[in-house]
Amino acid sequence: MQRWLISGWVAACGCLMLCGADWPQFRGTGSSVATDAQLPTVWDEQTNVRWKVDLPGRGPSSPIVVDGRVIVTCSDGVDQDRLLVMAFDAGDGRELWRRQFWATGRTLSHPQSANAAPTPASDGKRIFAFYSSNDLICLDLDGNLLWYRGLAYDYPKAGNDIGMSSSPLVVGQTVVVQVENQGDSFAAGLDTASGEERWRVAREPQANWASPIRLPAAGPRNELVLLQSPSMLTAHEPATGREVWRYEARCSGIPSAATSGEAIFLPAEGITRLNVPGMSEPTRQWSSNRLGPSSPSPILHEGRLYTITSGGVLKCGDAASGEELWVLRIDGTHWATPVLAGGLLYCINFDGVAKVVDPSGAEGKIVATNQFGESIQGSPAVAGNALFVRSDKHLWKIAAP
Repeated sequence: MQRWLISGWVAACGCLMLCGADWPQFRGTGSSVATDAQLPTVWDEQTNVRWKVDLPGRGPSSPIVVDGRVIVTCSDGVDQDRLLVMAFDAGDGRELWRRQFWATGRTLSHPQSANAAPTPASDGKRIFAFYSSNDLICLDLDGNLLWYRGLAYDYPKAGNDIGMSSSPLVVGQTVVVQVENQGDSFAAGLDTASGEERWRVAREPQANWASPIRLPAAGPRNELVLLQSPSMLTAHEPATGREVWRYEARCSGIPSAATSGEAIFLPAEGITRLNVPGMSEPTRQWSSNRLGPSSPSPILHEGRLYTITSGGVLKCGDAASGEELWVLRIDGTHWATPVLAGGLLYCINFDGVAKVVDPSGAEGKIVATNQFGESIQGSPAVAGNALFVRSDKHLWKIAAP
């Protein structure tokens, strides 16, 4: 009996370690932070690039990592109407499987973007691959199709001419998609097992690329889904879609909010801190135009808030007061949200230049500069002491030997 208990304990710990190593959706668990990860600060083709594999199509979407698999989405074809989902072995980069589908919705996008702009998500058993054409594909971890929803088939006016990029969010048994545009604008919660629509709420008919985020349960508050739109932030019950509260403000349309659970850092009026004491409407504590992000989403860690503003400027602010603590020029146009791993910020600009920044002191300090040599828009993923980065043409694993 004692041996059985010890074996079970070891197996459980192993499972927890594997689960903890996953990066299951856009910004990982929603924070872009991997506290315990140890990543190299310097890499090139000969040093710390564990593998680099070709991708068959384009995509600003980020990779995710689930159960030892790196999942990426791509789109290809003259009209970006060929949808691809691929899985690679996180250890050696072997292609495990690829699946191809045809888009049912609008595939037009900006020349710098592609149909594979939203980042996929996973609940640990299933993969939810979403595209600008508003096609939502559910596969198991071995690539078997479980269900497929052409949301633009249901709502044909959903879409805009420069493309959609809001990423799906899995909360419990619901996968949430935010389809906000000048036509059929809505958010919906679908059953993860069947793809059936649990709820759908109409949204304002304006273009929006921000992604839904999860507000964890705390004290008297239940877990909520936050939907950020151009004129408001709303909170909803994940299972029913019932609106719990709304906060009206002029919000940014690309960067998504960050949360500590007790507070929300909303890209509005630059950036605004909202305190969320319970299930009631949040209260504004401060706003700062100086800390307002451009396209990358803000990162919150140990009482500090990090944003990248236009012109390639990294800023650090005090999360409690909104005071600007330091400013560091990292250059370039940034679309990718950085990751904070092992106490360091990894910031990659559109030209593929990666700056590693030590943010711990009174001033930020660049400790290394690395070159990918390709344009990069997707945010990196971190799992198992490795950095996974995708460009239009390649997927990379950066890790120490």
